[in-house]
Amino acid sequence: MPGDVDAPAHEDRVVTTLSESIGGPIGDHAVRRRRLAPVGWLLLLTAFVMALGMVQKSDCYRQTWSNGDTRYTHMCYSDLPYLYTGRGLAELEWPYTDDATTRQRYQVMEYPVGISYWAWGTAWVTHWLSGSPDLADRAATKPDDLWGVPGMLKEIRLFVAVNALGFAAIALVACWLIAGVNRRRPWDAAAFALSPALLLTGLINWDLLAVGFVAGALWAWSRGKPVLTGVMIGLGTATKLYPLFLLGALLVICWRKRTWYEFVMATGSAVIAWVLFNLPAMLGGGVAQWKVFWSFNSSRGADLGSLWMVLQNVTGHTFTPHEINLWSWVLFGAWCVGVLVLGMLAPRTPRFAQLGFLIVAGFLIVNKVYSPQYVLWLLPLAVLARPRWRDQLVWQGTEVLYFASVWWYLGGQLTAGDGTSNPFYWLSIVIRVIGQLYLAAMILGDMFAPQDDPVARAEDEAELEAASRADAARRSPALAAGT
Repeated sequence: MPGDVDAPAHEDRVVTTLSESIGGPIGDHAVRRRRLAPVGWLLLLTAFVMALGMVQKSDCYRQTWSNGDTRYTHMCYSDLPYLYTGRGLAELEWPYTDDATTRQRYQVMEYPVGISYWAWGTAWVTHWLSGSPDLADRAATKPDDLWGVPGMLKEIRLFVAVNALGFAAIALVACWLIAGVNRRRPWDAAAFALSPALLLTGLINWDLLAVGFVAGALWAWSRGKPVLTGVMIGLGTATKLYPLFLLGALLVICWRKRTWYEFVMATGSAVIAWVLFNLPAMLGGGVAQWKVFWSFNSSRGADLGSLWMVLQNVTGHTFTPHEINLWSWVLFGAWCVGVLVLGMLAPRTPRFAQLGFLIVAGFLIVNKVYSPQYVLWLLPLAVLARPRWRDQLVWQGTEVLYFASVWWYLGGQLTAGDGTSNPFYWLSIVIRVIGQLYLAAMILGDMFAPQDDPVARAEDEAELEAASRADAARRSPALAAGT
């Protein structure tokens, strides 16, 4: 077909079928009018989906998340309003301060520094937009009573709105970066832009911040920029732990290609970026406050959404945090070794997104908790690793089922007749894991049968076209000069 961009309706059966309602796939001789480039449409779709995500939270927004039933029955829960008053953000307290009075009132933010910085920064914006309310009155009020302070409910809603607009901007940048990874296939990013997972979970917590850094790492690597790739991974790891695992994907790629210099540069820049980004937290309150995130997670038991929770309820055995820590890391280590072996055995070097998805999915499957927004961790990797709408819909369908069931479970709607068990919730966890394993299997199929991988075919076609142009240029200097 003419042009340098592959049309999804020509090679994706789902898109082809849907296109029949508007006349079918575009023909080879169709007249093309330049209006809006694919990336422009993708950004409009992303903005639309993020706006729908805000609407989806509107019932809770109107009630300022104060109705315990609505947040679960309407599936509009968000951590943001509760942490605004529960972590000192309403008083603009530095998340890592070692001030004794502050630490008696509030616990340290249990997130990596990137999220804490963002939350603190958006709290400042909220205060400014609220007319800089008097903080002395709040300091004299018990934290549990802050919701009753005049004007606080409006301020909490404003805090959520400020973050929502920031998340929308990050989603737009992430979509633009994803669309640029494979230049012939920008439309692969449509599975990100139109993702039901993005719509439903984007406002639950601050996970979209790390998604933006992962998208940046994928884009930078596709442009042959190992240092920038490492910086994105380092900043992402300082925001959520999981981007660290992308270095494992780079290890396989660089090992196969014998480009150790690129791996060293990416790893070194990731470490430097991580250290520099963490320094303000370490120096602004001490290591004791900074490392709360690590101690909080290590002391956690079997939590929401995990297979450990299912095993615990089915078997009746209570796993200690130490047992889960040990076995989850052992299982994840074995999974990573398996990805390494398969990556080395594949007939051609796997793509960054393929290996990245496999590693991060393994971590999530054996992890001790799976919050519903964790699906966002996989989203940019998934849409680039397996750009097939059928498989994206199957996988995200299992994630949507889990999204609904976790709120119904917390709201008590899934309790069985015996009053103690929740078999449907446990089943939804297993189905979600099966969905992730299904997509991982499809990606492995592409790795070992690259002729069926649309991205690999596009790369081969691009190489053939480049070789053809180079050959024509050698035969005709005039052609090379563009005359």
